[in-house]
Amino acid sequence: MTAPLFVTTEWLATHLDDPQVKIVDASWYLPTMNRNGKAEYDEGHIPGAVFFDIDAIADKTTTLPHMMPKPDDFAHVVGAMGISDADHIVVYDGAGLFAAARVWWTFTVMGAARVSLLEGGAPRWKAQSRAWTNAKTNPTPKTFKTSLDAAAIADIATVKAALTTKSAQIVDARPADRFRGDAPEPRPGLKSGHMAGSFNVQFGDVVANGTLKNAEDLRAAFKKAGVDIDQPIITSCGSGVSAAILALALQSIGKPIHALYDGSWAEWGARDDCEVARG
Repeated sequence: MTAPLFVTTEWLATHLDDPQVKIVDASWYLPTMNRNGKAEYDEGHIPGAVFFDIDAIADKTTTLPHMMPKPDDFAHVVGAMGISDADHIVVYDGAGLFAAARVWWTFTVMGAARVSLLEGGAPRWKAQSRAWTNAKTNPTPKTFKTSLDAAAIADIATVKAALTTKSAQIVDARPADRFRGDAPEPRPGLKSGHMAGSFNVQFGDVVANGTLKNAEDLRAAFKKAGVDIDQPIITSCGSGVSAAILALALQSIGKPIHALYDGSWAEWGARDDCEVARG
């Protein structure tokens, strides 16, 4: 069985009591946004939703932010959240479409067969005055059997090789001013600029009203940036979150990415052995 990339608010409203539908609040924000995903979840969420903290469900052996967790650790945590690999997982966030894409990608790479995003996210859900609660969710633990797609996670060596050999296009989802090096990074200590030879498709260019733009607009956004969507693509961003939005956009038009660079600029911009270009 498969699941659509997006489900509507109407669909989810009629499936709130479906035992095979698991709702995940993936709200997370950049430090500059001055919002707290967990605090917002505690204040209110879709009934039955569990909170997925990308900073906590992460590889703790690195100082890089919210890197992909080890499969066993992931299985333990999401199993305790009442989610199995056979469930239909529906992810949303408080921004409409931001960190939910990262959690969609994480579940998919870990082997979940049916993962969808809520079209319009929490903003659309609340605007339609649908069910909202601050009641604690008490899930029954389940077993999540991971099947990691390791090739979908690009490390720094893979990215360097791709830039050198042109075997894949590195497409950066950060805002254009950060990509050019005109604006500082939201995380202290990182250089400003981009990887020489990379392309810039701002995640804001593929999102509108909490969901993806139409296929024609998505294709146009990549074409405008000089990206050939028929050739391999590795997405990147500040810390691996908005890179997943580009992955989602490409998946939606039948052009799945080659990989996502998990360390992204949080890693590249902090290292002395990584070339940084500006302009």
